[in-house]
Amino acid sequence: MTSPEEAVISPTGWVAQQARLYEESGGTKGAVVQGAPCLLLDYRGRRSGQWRRTVLIYGRDGDDYLIVASNGGADKHPLWYLNLRDEPDVRLRVGTERFDARAETLSAEDKERVWPHLVEVFGLYAEYREKTTRDIPVVRLSRVRD
Repeated sequence: MTSPEEAVISPTGWVAQQARLYEESGGTKGAVVQGAPCLLLDYRGRRSGQWRRTVLIYGRDGDDYLIVASNGGADKHPLWYLNLRDEPDVRLRVGTERFDARAETLSAEDKERVWPHLVEVFGLYAEYREKTTRDIPVVRLSRVRD
């Protein structure tokens, strides 16, 4: 799919720093942000086709990883989410493991089922949800098996 060297890291300062630490350590450092577990998401830009990388807090649902397109409670979806809707094949680093995955936005029913767990993982999600009228998507990342 992609190699880590090909992904352009987010230009946001703390994200770029965290992503470099995470990747350069092989996943042994930088795997926690604000007390919550995080992963590296490599995704393809829907217009450019370029691989990009960001750091995201995650929860779990069985074997799958859950990420929240909260954008800090802003009224617009984060760009990475818009890209995942069009290009759902992604690459993850979770700790020391790197693997291919497929992204799928959860239905409203599934989102409500997992939401309490996600708020346990990162309490600010509850505040973000109250801050916006936007429906904040939750995305399931499922490992692609060979």
